[in-house]
Amino acid sequence: MNRDFFQQDAINLAKDILGKYLIREYDGKQIVSKIVETEAYMGVNDKAAHVYGDKKTDRTMPLYLDGGHIYVYLIYGMYYCLNISANKENIPECVLIRAIEPVKGIEEICENRYKKNYSNLSTYQKKNISNGPGKLCMALNIDKGLNSKSILGNELYISDFYYEEGKKIFADYKFEIEIDKRINIDYAEEAKDYLWRFYIKDNKYVSVINKNKTVNK
Repeated sequence: MNRDFFQQDAINLAKDILGKYLIREYDGKQIVSKIVETEAYMGVNDKAAHVYGDKKTDRTMPLYLDGGHIYVYLIYGMYYCLNISANKENIPECVLIRAIEPVKGIEEICENRYKKNYSNLSTYQKKNISNGPGKLCMALNIDKGLNSKSILGNELYISDFYYEEGKKIFADYKFEIEIDKRINIDYAEEAKDYLWRFYIKDNKYVSVINKNKTVNK
């Protein structure tokens, strides 16, 4: 995806990256996953956003960069969360990647998550391998080392396709998008009820499923 793609508002970006491939490359390894769940955070007037009230700090500086920069933060002192900045410079909106579906590099994902081979995972472990923001960061070996870097680089990027044995595999956009409330933001007063979470209908890797409003992709 080019830079212009990420310079739209966070709500539209959160919907438009669903179904696209999130590709992680490091140490000569490549992991390909499909983005299946996102949340939009709409900047200085969004009470759920880290920049609510225009809080420009060292931590939130990546959000003030133009759309297409990586924002990684730590929750509970132990889990990383991956966000992509949206919109223009100094409009600090972003998209949280909440869940991914493994596509390629499953053994590397299993090693990162559980230090096990896929064949040794329990049914519970397989179900929970990447269905949450902290889980997917573990699965893709994402930490603060990627913070402030461009999503247009070669360490972590978003694409309509990937290569499998020299063949170009394109993303399939034949799905419906479910719209729902964002997760774990009860502190955000009225903003906790905004329908700014988006996920692929019937995808088993989505973190939390509730039936609400649906729009066609």
